[in-house]
Amino acid sequence: MPSIPDKSTRFMIRLARWGCTNRPFYHIVVLPNRKPRNMRPHDQLGSIDPMTNLYGEVLVSINFDRLKYWLNRGAHISKPVEHMLGLAGFLPVHPTSYLQAMRNRKKAEQQIAESMKEEKKSVGGQS
Repeated sequence: MPSIPDKSTRFMIRLARWGCTNRPFYHIVVLPNRKPRNMRPHDQLGSIDPMTNLYGEVLVSINFDRLKYWLNRGAHISKPVEHMLGLAGFLPVHPTSYLQAMRNRKKAEQQIAESMKEEKKSVGGQS
């Protein structure tokens, strides 16, 4: 059960890193704004496992009811959590998501074009 905070305390919904050196996972937690990230949270809203599983998926679980509760209480959202909630469809998609997708698309097109040029050179050189 979450503790009842002071009225003057600002809360932040942010990520708390746990796990080992090469195997991190994150909890989505509600903490006072100026407290360390790994202190005992007022509420844990979900978790993220950024390491892909066998199917290439990143596992994310979020309790949206508790998230709505804390947002109605005036909690602020950190940028990484805001970005993730935009991808989940809870918030509008963050503009940097569009920029990153466009950059990835251009990079993939350039790699395909380079591989096509190399194939043409190798086919042309064999004749």
